[in-house]
Amino acid sequence: MNIHPNRRRGEIAAKFDGETRLLCLTLGALAELESAFGVDNLAELAGRFEAGRLSAGDIIRIVGAGLRGAGNRLSDEDVAEMSTDGGVAGFARIATELLWVSFGGAQTEEVSNSSPDREGLVPDDRANPPVPQVVAR
Repeated sequence: MNIHPNRRRGEIAAKFDGETRLLCLTLGALAELESAFGVDNLAELAGRFEAGRLSAGDIIRIVGAGLRGAGNRLSDEDVAEMSTDGGVAGFARIATELLWVSFGGAQTEEVSNSSPDREGLVPDDRANPPVPQVVAR
């Protein structure tokens, strides 16, 4: 089965245990993350991730919420047992990409209409989001 994520809806695809799955932080998934991280609103949730420092538990929660938001019936415990290409760094990349498309990076498919810089280059909005540093708890 081919999976075609719609980044405008905040969807991404990632491979876990050899199977490509869709992830999406729906409103319900975001509410789940607000509760898990003890924040009162989306602005606080986004602010929590802006520092780019995610623990392994944070990554499990984000990826789990994204999988469930896309209809996958997996618990955080299931996610913790999964593997992906790149190991921990691969999981961090997936979580970062999911947050990126959910909190304003959905235009990564298009080049902006910004003015050229002083070297005549137009900024490319498709740049990769920064990869968070994984911290131990």
